[in-house]
Amino acid sequence: MNRTVEAANGVDIPQLGFGLYKIKDGEAFERTVEEAIRMGYRHFDTAKIYGNEAALGRVIQKSGIAREEFFITSKAWTTDLGYHATKKAFEQTCRKLNVTYLDMYMIHFAGPHYVNAWKAMEELYDEGRIKVIGVANFEIRHLEHLKKNSRISPMVNQIETHPEFPQHELHDYMLRHRILHEAWGPLGQGNKALLEHPELAAIALRHQKSVAQVILRWHLQRGIMVIPKSTNPQRIKENIEIFDFELNKEDVEHIRRLDTGKRSSLSPNGYMINPIYINLMKLFIR
Repeated sequence: MNRTVEAANGVDIPQLGFGLYKIKDGEAFERTVEEAIRMGYRHFDTAKIYGNEAALGRVIQKSGIAREEFFITSKAWTTDLGYHATKKAFEQTCRKLNVTYLDMYMIHFAGPHYVNAWKAMEELYDEGRIKVIGVANFEIRHLEHLKKNSRISPMVNQIETHPEFPQHELHDYMLRHRILHEAWGPLGQGNKALLEHPELAAIALRHQKSVAQVILRWHLQRGIMVIPKSTNPQRIKENIEIFDFELNKEDVEHIRRLDTGKRSSLSPNGYMINPIYINLMKLFIR
């Protein structure tokens, strides 16, 4: 049974979601999302740049399950930041998903004009078009700047987080400011060395679980939302079976020692406003 975490405005968010990054529109996408829904996932994370918003909307509508039972997240891409541009991007996303509101809408990166984009999102939130407003890949300085230039503070920050890059400082900052921590790449983006790490393998053996399940459980016990991604039906099933065991203090301490301070991707400071990266991403995601 999925658990929820409460945003600062009282909205409950399923703590375990399903990430759709790099899963392209097509039959494989439909089969994957249909399987995830069948296994009990209701929280789905997409973005304009992923190119699969419309496909997600079709599968959800075809499921026969009420829209209100789903928690749908999407994100405004860097080229759509700004007051008018963000409002337009939001409406396009809603049309593609075939919905009248989003459960969560985020600024994908702290690119140019993100403060004006946030003002647009505040208005959409006031109108009931977005239930939870958040950001992704923001660091403390971005969150501080936004806090000083907004009426409503971000409720969620979606950031790269895994045992080798646990984001302790940013995590503690968000706890103090009632900003929920959501992890993308919670399994280190399939890092083989991490998934075969002997410390994690020993913990998994003690609990009769897989290493991936141990890592996801570690996130949950930190109060973090996770959006693992897989197109493998067995992995999809495995990733949701993490609510029937608990890591002890010794397990958590062993995992804490795995912190290398190394990301599995580039720092958001390195590419969030780089036009070359933006164009490459557009080509890659298509």
